[in-house]
Amino acid sequence: MSTAQQKTVGRSWSGDPYSDALHAGRGPLFLRRHDGWLLPLEVERWCARADAVDREVLQRCEGAVLDVGCGPGRLVVELAALGRPVLGIDVSEAAVAHTVRLGGQALRRSVFAPLPGEGRWGTALLLDGNLGIGGDPHALLRRLGELLLPGGLLIAETVPADIDERVDVRLVGATDGSAAGDAPFPWARLGTPALLRCARPLGWRAAAQWTAGGRSFVALRSRTASSSAEPPNSRAVISSHRGRKPSADSVVADS
Repeated sequence: MSTAQQKTVGRSWSGDPYSDALHAGRGPLFLRRHDGWLLPLEVERWCARADAVDREVLQRCEGAVLDVGCGPGRLVVELAALGRPVLGIDVSEAAVAHTVRLGGQALRRSVFAPLPGEGRWGTALLLDGNLGIGGDPHALLRRLGELLLPGGLLIAETVPADIDERVDVRLVGATDGSAAGDAPFPWARLGTPALLRCARPLGWRAAAQWTAGGRSFVALRSRTASSSAEPPNSRAVISSHRGRKPSADSVVADS
């Protein structure tokens, strides 16, 4: 993903419609394709507490967890309440601030930017459509392979249909087509078969597939390294900085 693309994604997902929706805890909020097709975004669910389907996903997590595109932070907060080391990242200032207000740890950061604990995360989460980040699943999967420890776990939510779509979209706050920001940004939508086709050539292997509450999920394992690889140290990945104003360095890791 180019620097220009990262800036476009950050600008679009930090626009007023998204911030306003998180503040209100509800939509309407949509991704709008160039042909006018609208994908409704589930703001109410994102702003609520983790539900039974979320908790089933979180039970599968291993080691320190990186929630990519954490949004308003329900998963980060739920994992923290369970005593799990967890960090959320999001390009939206409003999302990160919301997560921190709830007591979670989060950074305003693109997944393609330098991150704490690279190569030492036990689990990465790509839920709530975040498999679409950057519009290039190959690039996203390669990046997550760099962030996870060898043999680490990626849990991704897929579209519950055999879809493989790469499009440019705008974030809109109503069905009248008014859009936030001054440019569209790249997005992707993948069903489980498409994700597996994309992941296998990159060395990922399928660990599990399941559906719950009308949602579809895939768990993938990253490439394994030699047996001499250093075991994960969760405490080295995250240090606690509660009660601080969030910033790009409010969560740190040993390099």
